[in-house]
Amino acid sequence: MSSSKRIVWFPILLVAIQILSIHTVLSQSQNNAFLFHKCSDIEGSFTSKSPYESNLNNLFPQLSYKVPSTGFATSSAGITPDNVNGLALCRGDASSSDCSSCLATAIPEIRQRCPSNKAGIIWYDNCLVKYSSTNFFGKIDFENKFYLYNVNNVSDPSTFNTQTKALLTKLTKKATTGDNEKLFATGEKNIGKKKLYGLVQCTRDLKSVDCKACLNGIIGELPNCCDGKEGGRVVGGSCNFGYEIYPFVKTA
Repeated sequence: MSSSKRIVWFPILLVAIQILSIHTVLSQSQNNAFLFHKCSDIEGSFTSKSPYESNLNNLFPQLSYKVPSTGFATSSAGITPDNVNGLALCRGDASSSDCSSCLATAIPEIRQRCPSNKAGIIWYDNCLVKYSSTNFFGKIDFENKFYLYNVNNVSDPSTFNTQTKALLTKLTKKATTGDNEKLFATGEKNIGKKKLYGLVQCTRDLKSVDCKACLNGIIGELPNCCDGKEGGRVVGGSCNFGYEIYPFVKTA
């Protein structure tokens, strides 16, 4: 559960490489691209038509209803020992309609991929959906995490890596100070004749201080994830960042 997965991001295709040599190829231009999922065996499984499944089926419509208007929501259904907790987060630059569309895809997909698991998480480019039999709200998710990176290398890795970390650190401060309730920030930085674009985001069940700790933690993984790469992302269950040398943030 704790090992990070690495995904190679080609300029045209996303190639997902998982531990069991399961390969998924996705078009980068796909508006709502599937990125990764994980089904947890730690919390056990449930049977068909059980109280837990009934609660899970009640939980997901609540998230689908609540999230698109604000981009984030948590919800719970049922009582112990069959209670289920869930959250959904849409990317901070996703429109309400894109958010709704992503959830409409992600929720049935995680039900299909984790048909009897009591806990699971799924990421798309525009959203993530997570559920569990334990109450994980407000806690940093250190377990669920994976990398994406562009296979193209920069000419001066040392300078580029330093500037990338500086931009992401600046965006972390922007996302976690003041009245930034979305815990989301984007920005850009000049590197010679090029521009570097970045994005950071946390799930909004976290306090600002925990969001900052989460982002600082994954920014510290830059050398493992994306050393000298033109673009990269570390995507987790509580926070994520991305950077590229071209504009990738959606605008209204």
